[in-house]
Amino acid sequence: MPRAAVIAIDLVATAILVFGLYFPRYRRRDMVVAYLGLNVGVLTVALALSANTSIGTGFGLGLFGALSIIRLRSSELGHEEVAYYFAALALGLIGGIEVDPAWVALALPAAIVGVMFVGDHRRVFRDHRQQIVTLDRAIADEVQLVGALEALLHARVERLVLRRLDLVNDTTVVEVRYRLDGRESSEPSGHATKLVVAQ
Repeated sequence: MPRAAVIAIDLVATAILVFGLYFPRYRRRDMVVAYLGLNVGVLTVALALSANTSIGTGFGLGLFGALSIIRLRSSELGHEEVAYYFAALALGLIGGIEVDPAWVALALPAAIVGVMFVGDHRRVFRDHRQQIVTLDRAIADEVQLVGALEALLHARVERLVLRRLDLVNDTTVVEVRYRLDGRESSEPSGHATKLVVAQ
């Protein structure tokens, strides 16, 4: 497949990933710039490395691996946004290196975008949520804690992790994963908030 066609596939797939999937779901303009810049940057360097045989492709991959770690440590991102970050990076690498046979150059970007579309779709486990909850009383008994959380959240608790039990200030901090009781929330899953239980 001609190199120009591979580059075009990368740019189209990245546009779908960023403008068709990510931004409508998360509405973060700053990350749109980051994903586009990352993809085009990786694409151009991969093209330059593939044209210069004196520089190994492994060097380029290691360089962008280090850059991605620095970028991810500089800002708090959710797990979903990290997945988009690496999807944009992978699309750029695929577009910048020689891929044979030709159909693979089309199938790989399509697979990445398809996985992100399905895995991050609102209908996948749409009733499941995860929260970090702060209770205004110390509850050491797990059965009582589950009952208090289910009454507060109107949901069935599936898993909880006790983060802090403060007997002095009479508070409990717990990470809870739960399933809504037939009610769909407008809040995206995976975002941690603090709630207070009235005694």
